[in-house]
Amino acid sequence: MSSRRTGVFAKCCLVAFAVASALFVSWPALNWSLSKGFKWGAANAAPCGPCVCDCPPPLSLLNIAPGLVNLSITDCGKHDSDLNREMEKQFVDLLTEELQLQKAVAEEHTHHMNLTYIEARRLASQYQKEAEKCNAATETCEEAREQMEASLIKEKKVTALWERRARKLGWEGE
Repeated sequence: MSSRRTGVFAKCCLVAFAVASALFVSWPALNWSLSKGFKWGAANAAPCGPCVCDCPPPLSLLNIAPGLVNLSITDCGKHDSDLNREMEKQFVDLLTEELQLQKAVAEEHTHHMNLTYIEARRLASQYQKEAEKCNAATETCEEAREQMEASLIKEKKVTALWERRARKLGWEGE
């Protein structure tokens, strides 16, 4: 009987917890609705008055940064010697420099690829040597197994011969 009461008590506690959780989660929305009053539909809604906005006009780019509007600044970069040197180069010189950079990158890539290839060949050679050692050991073991098998066959023949002789002499054995 007490287990039935415990089950009913647990169910009541679970229902109470569910109701409390639902109220806790929805309380802010209910509180807002209660404070504003329930308004069902547009018939109960009070008409809003016109909004009064006293905002200043948006700032223009001239007001924020007057120097940015004039994009044709003539002395821009005149005091930067590196920039001046770059700007004085001819188009062909720039293309030549770009090709030299690409060639250097390609050579570095080729060097890295060659080192990787050499390392791969070294590892392959090492694995090949290990495989050859393993094959030689397997062959040695196979030869030893064959010799032991032949020896076992000879031993069985000798044992059978002695057993026949013993039976002739009256041995009854197992």
